[in-house]
This record gives sequence, structure tokens and C-alpha cells, in this order.
Amino acid sequence: MNNPKAETNRFITRGTKLALFALLSGLAVVFMACWVGRAHDSHHTGKHKGGKHHGEEHHATAYRWDLIHVSAVGTNTVLDAGGVASDKAADGSQITLTGSGTWLSIPGRDEPQAVTGGGTWQAFGSSGTNSTGSGTYAVTRLVSAEIFPGSNQTGAPDIDHIGSLEDSRGGLIVLRIVYSDGERGVLTVSCHGPLRVPDTVFEGITVTKGIVGYVDRVKPLPNVDANRTVFHVLADTDVDDDDD
Repeated sequence: MNNPKAETNRFITRGTKLALFALLSGLAVVFMACWVGRAHDSHHTGKHKGGKHHGEEHHATAYRWDLIHVSAVGTNTVLDAGGVASDKAADGSQITLTGSGTWLSIPGRDEPQAVTGGGTWQAFGSSGTNSTGSGTYAVTRLVSAEIFPGSNQTGAPDIDHIGSLEDSRGGLIVLRIVYSDGERGVLTVSCHGPLRVPDTVFEGITVTKGIVGYVDRVKPLPNVDANRTVFHVLADTDVDDDDD
């Protein structure tokens, strides 16, 4: 004969097991839902790391900088790439550069994209005649760029072999560079130009090389083909974050 008390305990035990099983099943479902949600958030965050929204397009402007030749052909002033600019150090030693480069400017972005550029360098002792080294340099990063709005053309019958006169600009850019002898430096390119840009903006360059600061710029002089710069707008375009 079955014991009624034992049957009651057995029923309670089975009921308790069923309740526990239901509770654990519910917890498992909740845990899985949370795990899936976190995985989705992590994936979403990964796609937007650093504030970038992959797949989105942004307006960008391509610019070019040059150290330029300025010459006269008849009544025309002619601009060409491949000019030189110089600076002096505290002891009177000098460095002379050629150079050009490009970059993309994207509004709202602290870091420019697709930076290129470089040129040649030659250093001289304090006498200004004895060469102390020479080689090439390459742009590794554009630290900052401030371009003055509006064309920098004068309206004179100029000829621009680099770009369009209407697309010429004044402004200032700061570049990190590396020299062919392994030293690093910072190159500042500034364009006052003949029009529009405030007189607080200088024309020419300053540069560092290793520990030496060539910050006493050689100023441009009339009828001397040196120490002049120019910026040009190359194109307006749209870039995709996936292409960064």
C-alpha cells in the first residue's frame, strides 16, 4: 500500500523540478537575448569606430601646394612648378628646398586624407656657399591646413601652368616630413599671394631638420625667382568612408 505522505512529497518534488526547469529555461532565453544584443552593439560600434560611418559619403576638396617659379613672358607673369625656397638657422646656415604635394580636405574631419608630396633639399654652412648635405624628402603627414577662401588671382594677364588662376588660393599648411638621411622635420608652407590674403600671412616657407630650426625665412624679392608659393583647388569630390 502506498504511503499518502510519500506520494505528496513526491508530487511536491516533481512540481518543484518542473518550476525550476521553467525558471532556468526563462533565464537561458533572457541570457541569449542579452548576448545577441551585445554582439549586435559590438558589431555596430566596430563599424562606427572613431566616429566613422562606413558606407557614408562625405564631400571633400582636393588641394595642391607648390614652391614655384615666377617668370615673365612679354607682359605675362608665368607660374610654374619646381621653384625653390630657402631659410636660415640661428648661425646663418641655410637650407633650400623644392617641393609640391596634394591632400584631401574633408569638412568636419580633424585629419586630412590621401596626403602626398615631397621634393629635394640642400643644406649650406654659414658662409652660404659650402654644401653640408643634400637629398630628397617625403611628406608623411599634414598636421594642419588653413586655406583662405576665394581666388588669389590679380586680374592681370597671368599664365598659370600648374592649375587654373581662378583656383589659386592663399593660406598656410604644416607638414611632417622625413629626409633621405633619416632625419625628420616640420615644413610650413605659407602663401600670401598678390591679392586678398591678410598681410599677417607671410610668403615662403620655414622648416626644421632634426634639432635645427631653419626659421629665419628668406623673403621673396622683386625680379628674384625664389621663395614663392601657391595653393590650388584641384577638384571637389565625394569620398566613401570605406575608402579611407
